[in-house]
Amino acid sequence: MEFELTRRHIVSALDHIAAKDKHVATALEQVGYPAERRLGEPSYAHFLRIIVGQQLSVKAAATIFGRVEAALGEDCQPERLLALSDTDLRALGLSHQKIGYARGLSSAVLEGRLRPTALAELPDDAVIEKITALKGFGRWSAEMFLLFSLGRPDVWPADDLAIQAGLHRLKNMRARPDRKRADTVARRWRPYRGAMAIFVWHYYSNAPLG
Repeated sequence: MEFELTRRHIVSALDHIAAKDKHVATALEQVGYPAERRLGEPSYAHFLRIIVGQQLSVKAAATIFGRVEAALGEDCQPERLLALSDTDLRALGLSHQKIGYARGLSSAVLEGRLRPTALAELPDDAVIEKITALKGFGRWSAEMFLLFSLGRPDVWPADDLAIQAGLHRLKNMRARPDRKRADTVARRWRPYRGAMAIFVWHYYSNAPLG
């Protein structure tokens, strides 16, 4: 399946939504269009990046993942991670829990239970099912892979705290929405919710307060 969340797709989708949604139109005037956030060809490294990013800020996750990449080498192979001790991995910034997840991921890839490139041929629901079968990978993790590795255009990670906080500000809501409320608000943005997710993150990071 072709990657669809290109810069061109994002701009076109947001223009379409902004024509019908005054909040999105105003937000676009404030912060402009977000950059494309494609990671490239689906890979083992993408899954490692997702593990590292769980419950961390973007900045902290980038720092730790940079250390992991340096330790594993440019081609970032699972056998190299398995060869490192827990002490080595802890020194890179991984928690005990994330070390377990990373080892489980590495074994799944080496044993053929997970083939990242093959996921591109599956529909969204099947991709989520495959990924959430791995220990340490919930729906949020699967949605990150769908958005940034596969570029699926209608993925909406409603559990993401920054999505909820950004939506709260963008829509001038009285309280930060939970998953159910965030899903309800986003229904009108189908089939462009992936572009809106990228925009809401962009808006949350760049919109002026007040």
